[in-house]
Amino acid sequence: MLLRLAYLGVTSTFAMLRLLPMSDRDEDIEILALRQQLSVLERQLSKRKKLLSFRSGGTSVRGSAGWTAVQAAEVVRADAA
Repeated sequence: MLLRLAYLGVTSTFAMLRLLPMSDRDEDIEILALRQQLSVLERQLSKRKKLLSFRSGGTSVRGSAGWTAVQAAEVVRADAA
């Protein structure tokens, strides 16, 4: 547990240090890449949601509320495992 905490601390520090010298152009590129990743997750989620809806007989398994990006990431992680 302590090793994991140390690892997370070191990786967070390096991530913050990497962001310091970033130019506006680099930030824009990173934002575009993150938007692309989000759109891919949303497409995977919509496919997964349709499959879940079909399996449950037409009713949505998660209810009528929309899924968030965190929930989409959880579905993708569950599929990868």
